[in-house]
Amino acid sequence: MNHWIVVPVILPAMLAPLLVLAVRHSLTLQRVFSAVGTAALVAVSLGLALRAAGGGPEIYELGNWPAPFGIVLVLDRLSALMLLLTGLLAAAVLTYAISSGWDARGRHFHPLFQFQLMGVNGAFLTGDLFNLFVFFEVLLIASYGLMLHGGGAERLKAGVQYIVVNLAGSTLFLFAVGTIYAVTGTLNMADLAVKVQQVAPGDEALLRVGALLLLVVFAVKAALVPLHFWLPGTYANAPAPVAALFAIMTKVGAYSIIRVYTLVFGAGAGDGAASAGDWLLPAALVTLVLGTAGVLGAGGLMRLICYALIASMGTLLTAVALFTPAATAAALYYLVHSTLAAAALFLVADLVAARRGRFGDRLEAAPRFAQTGLLASLFFLAAIGMAGMPPLSGFLGKLLVLDSARGGEATAVIWTLILATSLVTIVGFARAGSALFWKSAALEGRIEAAAAARPVLPIVATAAVLAGMVVLSALAGPVTGFLEGTAEQLYAPAGYIEAVLGAERAAGG
Repeated sequence: MNHWIVVPVILPAMLAPLLVLAVRHSLTLQRVFSAVGTAALVAVSLGLALRAAGGGPEIYELGNWPAPFGIVLVLDRLSALMLLLTGLLAAAVLTYAISSGWDARGRHFHPLFQFQLMGVNGAFLTGDLFNLFVFFEVLLIASYGLMLHGGGAERLKAGVQYIVVNLAGSTLFLFAVGTIYAVTGTLNMADLAVKVQQVAPGDEALLRVGALLLLVVFAVKAALVPLHFWLPGTYANAPAPVAALFAIMTKVGAYSIIRVYTLVFGAGAGDGAASAGDWLLPAALVTLVLGTAGVLGAGGLMRLICYALIASMGTLLTAVALFTPAATAAALYYLVHSTLAAAALFLVADLVAARRGRFGDRLEAAPRFAQTGLLASLFFLAAIGMAGMPPLSGFLGKLLVLDSARGGEATAVIWTLILATSLVTIVGFARAGSALFWKSAALEGRIEAAAAARPVLPIVATAAVLAGMVVLSALAGPVTGFLEGTAEQLYAPAGYIEAVLGAERAAGG
């Protein structure tokens, strides 16, 4: 049994209480422990990704209790990819938060940050629906604290809405889990993949209800229309480093849809499972359109980025909804890209707002501010990445999505909406850049005379996230090859089921 599999969950789970109990009075020590722990998490995630790329799924049985009776963590190519993406993003965000002083504006930032990583990593590794619910709750509880970090009336108001929506989603999750367990007698995903094929005809309708309830829950997490309304207010009012970390949160919903509806309710599930694609595709396309409309009409940079994130989820889930290996590989490439692009934009927005003083992130002309040229360059790179313009990874990601949709019934609609919304997104970001940088440069005066006191590390951290998109573009061939192998593994779930249950149970049920 490979004990490294449990480390991405155990490491932040042990580090968080240590930060609270042992070093809570020293911010410096908290920073050191948190930075070292996150760096170790990146190293472990990289090792697991390399291991997953060279073999089939592996499991870790907590307490040596075999599935489906015990808690099982499963490492395959998809979970390894998500772990590595989370670790790299967390390292950049933590560097930004420490160097910009955001972590000092409230209490317990670093313990909450580690608990957040524990929940996200656990959600990617778990092989059990109930434990997916548990890890959802861990990451949500931590996100409540991070979202309110630093205080403020607007932040508190948005935080209450965020909490209410997610509590409703958690309640639905329990209903879904209870319904599925009542029909199948198990919640282990590999065991469910076997049991749903054996459900009695009279129970198929109840199983379909449970599957659709799960889809609603995951749609809430993924900010899918009409369940997206919580995201703009929440992310726009959250501290910028927290919003950047939250870029991975919507991807937890997308990951869950991919995992559950390829493994548990895939092609082999028969009539007893809901056809997720029939519901998901129209909702994803509407999400794309409404998110893009928000980009065009937003009055502040943070809110514009939030709507761009919603639109990117529409593009991502459009590819997911096709449920073919090619479309899933394209979706995973776009998932990595859109996470990096959104995180970079949130960090750039914070750098701009901090230098504009009372003008903040409002999209209106203001006197010139320090490092205008540098920040304009960072914004330009992040914006063309999010809009899907060449040569960055957004362009390649959208090309892959469009190519994967060829030959289907909805090809014309998908191509038209993705291309049209890409053009509108370009216009929206051009409007924002014009107001923030070009028109501001024409005004007399200056908000800040010099930038000598500004720390360099926040800009380095932001540039590192942008560099991730450059690397993703430069290595598009090898990355796409890995993702195609990941998609093939997802659509041949026998290896996953056999790794969890053993050959005999996987074959006979």
